[in-house]
Amino acid sequence: MNLVVQKFGGSSVKDKERIFNVARIITETYQKGNNVVVVVSAQGDTTDDLIEKALEINEHASKREMDVLLSTGEQISIALLAMAIEKLGFPVVSLTGWQAGFLTDSTHGAARIRRINKERVDNELSKRNIVIVAGFQGINRYDDITTLGRGGSDTSAVALAAALHADLCQIYTDVDGVYTADPRLVPNAHKMDEITYDEMLELATLGAGVLHNRSVEMAKKYHVNLEVLSSLTQNPGTKIKEVVKVEKMLIRGVARDNDVARVSILGVPDQPGIAFKIFSKLAACKVNVDIILQSIGRDNTKDISFTISRANKEQALEIMGDLNQQFGANGVVCDDNISKVSIVGAGMQSNPGVASKMFEALSEANVNIQMISTSEIKISVLVALEDSDKAINAIHDAFDL
Repeated sequence: MNLVVQKFGGSSVKDKERIFNVARIITETYQKGNNVVVVVSAQGDTTDDLIEKALEINEHASKREMDVLLSTGEQISIALLAMAIEKLGFPVVSLTGWQAGFLTDSTHGAARIRRINKERVDNELSKRNIVIVAGFQGINRYDDITTLGRGGSDTSAVALAAALHADLCQIYTDVDGVYTADPRLVPNAHKMDEITYDEMLELATLGAGVLHNRSVEMAKKYHVNLEVLSSLTQNPGTKIKEVVKVEKMLIRGVARDNDVARVSILGVPDQPGIAFKIFSKLAACKVNVDIILQSIGRDNTKDISFTISRANKEQALEIMGDLNQQFGANGVVCDDNISKVSIVGAGMQSNPGVASKMFEALSEANVNIQMISTSEIKISVLVALEDSDKAINAIHDAFDL
């Protein structure tokens, strides 16, 4: 008997019709003889609505209490979905994150899963129950509720699949797979039948919103058989695996991330240890840094620029302001009117000319490049925000994706 883990996002359970649609998908899988564990997100805009309610009461509410509040969204979803499956005549039980054994660290709002005590889930499966689990949440060693942060339900599903040694983990969304680019922005983007873990991880990290990068990272680490497909159509999805059949495909996809701010500290002393002081301070404050660019020193000074999420902009500017005074630098500047556009493909590491082709496409589209970052399977550039749509379409056409 196979074990299938299925995850459904908020848009898949946003109303009565969608909930019964999901219930039918689950029960059809169950009727084929599979054990089924389901992970569900909060309905529609529930999480945003709860955040608004919190802001009405206290603009500076503690992260602990925010976790207590936000975890209720998923509890509503699992109960309603379980009721729908009950109505269809199937055995089902809903479990919160902590009932399902999710044990996390104590970082409220962005907790990491430490381990999963799967005894309760195994027990329910042995009774041939369909098990509905609240995604995005767990409990820490102090028995406090925690939430896993953005994309947490994807991570919950993959973690459960890994812990239970599931035969398949299906991530149901409102799109029917992984595309070569966002089909809302690039009309001629097409769906891929399969993609490697590494390529999917890069695309997820670089702004493709189909899967969260933490979930892909975990799927690769524990060899989880992963598939992305739509809850609204019967179309086959995209399989994410270690090796894919398409060997000659240079570029697999184009991604865009508008959640980017560039911070620059100007005229810092050109001496050993400066970069360490800057980035160790940012790391200590849990500010994640992406692209880094250091200018060639002149007059015994240099400029250091880096990109961060816009949400970390104020914190980064405060840190850089303190370091600016400490170093006697020439000031700190920030630009959040930018976008990161990237190409991803395992084939590019053995094929010269990929970067020049990308840059040529941007040049012909009259898009100026501000910063460049490369790895074995991706090239990212920073461009002006207003040029991002034009940039991804030009690149997508140039590589004939």
